[in-house]
Amino acid sequence: MTVPAGASAGRTAPAGAGIGIACGVGAAACWAGGFVAAQHGIAAGLSPFDIAFHRFVWAGLVLLPGVLRHGVVKLGGIGWRASLVLAVTGGPVQAMVSASGFVMVPLAHGAVIQPSVTVLAGLVLAAMVLGDRPPPARVRGAAVLVAGILVMGGEGIAAAGAGGMLGDGAFVAAGAMFATFGVLLRRWRIAPARATATVAAVTLLYVPVHALAFGFSRMIAAGAFENALQIVAQGLFSGPGAIYLFARSAVVLGASRASVFPSLVPGLTLMIGFLALDEAPSLIQLAGLGIVLVGFRLTQTAGAPGPAFASRPADDPEGDRRC
Repeated sequence: MTVPAGASAGRTAPAGAGIGIACGVGAAACWAGGFVAAQHGIAAGLSPFDIAFHRFVWAGLVLLPGVLRHGVVKLGGIGWRASLVLAVTGGPVQAMVSASGFVMVPLAHGAVIQPSVTVLAGLVLAAMVLGDRPPPARVRGAAVLVAGILVMGGEGIAAAGAGGMLGDGAFVAAGAMFATFGVLLRRWRIAPARATATVAAVTLLYVPVHALAFGFSRMIAAGAFENALQIVAQGLFSGPGAIYLFARSAVVLGASRASVFPSLVPGLTLMIGFLALDEAPSLIQLAGLGIVLVGFRLTQTAGAPGPAFASRPADDPEGDRRC
């Protein structure tokens, strides 16, 4: 969820603004749908490894030719070392960690905790790695986000004991990994679309590992419909589709305005989960959601995108990594 170059915070024509808003909301809906689809897949018998497989492998097959245009050694112009690091922090490993949380705790926990931790960890890492000093409003927002996370975590422990702690811990880890992914894109000046394509292509190396270590018995048992659902929701909408829509919104509206759309993910996830899974959030979960929405708002009041969604320097329009 990193804003691409070319985003401008200037005035936007009404028709263009409508397109930008639609794209931004669409991106948030795609990410939210990915959470709901992951919960649905786990309930249908798929493992977190199967979810990660669907999330990246099919996109990798489609995007591989474009990545190889730069050659096998350069691998999408990013290089193997950076690609493997990004594959861990924002690729299949991160997806496995995230999906494992749904084995132990309800959808609302992932919807609230993971995006909140992404923002929190992004603020900390941006300060440590990039030298970005967050303004007071973002510090206050971070404190509010922590309060919301504690509300959700407390409910998870009360309801599921050690399992709840592990499930929420998985979402904390996944959020921190994605924040690392976003900060690395800024540090290495890599375009988000290029990073997505390269990570998906690298994930093809995981196919034989999955076959040997986990097999495909769970996928077969889940049936054609469930696998097709995961291919569309994870491999298309939650991956390249969301990246494209969010990038488009940033180009039309500007980086600062587009940075608000990821904050829609928790609420949209709960809404889609209620409609698709009939999973109604509890009052405590709604309270946690309300708290983190306030925190999201505060972290975005400084008029610039947060660390995980920040734009690249204007003198790097192609987003190539400097080697």
